[in-house]
Amino acid sequence: MKTHKKQPKRNPRTLKPSQIILLNKPFNVLCQFSDDKGRATLKDWLANKPGFYPAGRLDYDSEGLVVLTKDGHLQNRISSPRFGLEKTYWVQLDGEITEQAIQTLLQGVLLKDGLSRALRARRIAEPDNLWPRNPPVRFRANIPTSWLEITINEGKNRQVRRMTAAVGFPTLRLIRVAIGPWRLDNLQPGEYRLDDAPSLEKPRKTPSKYKRQNNKPAKRR
Repeated sequence: MKTHKKQPKRNPRTLKPSQIILLNKPFNVLCQFSDDKGRATLKDWLANKPGFYPAGRLDYDSEGLVVLTKDGHLQNRISSPRFGLEKTYWVQLDGEITEQAIQTLLQGVLLKDGLSRALRARRIAEPDNLWPRNPPVRFRANIPTSWLEITINEGKNRQVRRMTAAVGFPTLRLIRVAIGPWRLDNLQPGEYRLDDAPSLEKPRKTPSKYKRQNNKPAKRR
């Protein structure tokens, strides 16, 4: 009678880390690999990297960091709001943002799909390592602009744009500079680099905060 030895379980810590691509997505590029309307897509920059897919979205009219991976599990860990991965943006605003408006972003603004709250938000000077946008942001001599650095972890559609508009300062330019442990650093538009994905934290056991933000407030007892 044959006996079969039980194979030992592999320690996740010994597994080879997933390789990822960190791309600086240019303005007016779709965060996908095909388009039936002939618009620019990720394929224009990553045609020689088959099998990689974006973990989450970045709007057509936004710029900055996109993480791509071949690992479906990692893709879900990065993109799903229930994991609460932080994403940081530089935002050029129409007008001089006030401290009161920043405090409102931190306390939360009510959008059509629920309450949205920034984890961190602060006014910054225009980044000195910023590339020019093509086409450039519209300029109005009588209305100044200002810059905001904001971090969120909710993943709602066009969330930052809607939040700044809700406090009276529409977004003129939006650049994602960080996703979790990954940063844009010195990548120029269309440039990318390969990296290994570090282990990410486990999801929150009870995503109650996320649920509260997307549902009606609980009744008082």
